[in-house]
Amino acid sequence: MKKEQLEKVQAEVSAWTYLNKLSPVEKNFKLKILMQEVGDTFQIYSYENEELKRKVMIYYHEETKEYKLMVTIGLTEFCAIEYISANLEQLEKILKERFDTLLGDISSFNEEHISIIIKEKKIMQWDYIEQLPQEICGFKLFINPKEPVKVINGSYIIIDYCDFAAESNFIIYYNVFRDEFFGEAKIHRIPEITYEYDSSELKDLKIKLENKLENTLKQLRERI
Repeated sequence: MKKEQLEKVQAEVSAWTYLNKLSPVEKNFKLKILMQEVGDTFQIYSYENEELKRKVMIYYHEETKEYKLMVTIGLTEFCAIEYISANLEQLEKILKERFDTLLGDISSFNEEHISIIIKEKKIMQWDYIEQLPQEICGFKLFINPKEPVKVINGSYIIIDYCDFAAESNFIIYYNVFRDEFFGEAKIHRIPEITYEYDSSELKDLKIKLENKLENTLKQLRERI
């Protein structure tokens, strides 16, 4: 960050009385006061649950000159757009309204907050769920279709095989806007899109997973 901008943000955050009111533990997430510059961001604080491998972080982004909230679920990170704020006053208001619900949603599965489209697609009742191996080539099943995880742009993670030590994984998403299943690999957190799993129906995705999943993860392992 530019020195002038960093000093300005540090002064704003240091005077932010909301920080002093934060609970050390919320829904089994532990508070960490960060107050550190990382790249073009200034990280303010986070709530983390290491066992669940989930985290939320409040930070300032120099490029857009906005305060934001980053959600981390396993090896997946995304900016929650509903928290983007031009100033700390606006951010505090949103945090007071939404943050408790956000922590609840990422700490335990809440079917009430799942899109009706996901329910109508019967992803959570898919008969293939029980056939998914718990581990393939050292990648462990972190997210399964019984408990899909909402991310951004209308997408839900329905399958996620992770090797956390290698920071690499393979994900199957479902996008509610496009009515489409698709895959993505990450090697050391760098994403690679694959079109091999593109499907619009669960029965078609099942065939592709049966024929390709083990080989996909084997090839991923060889590249780590």
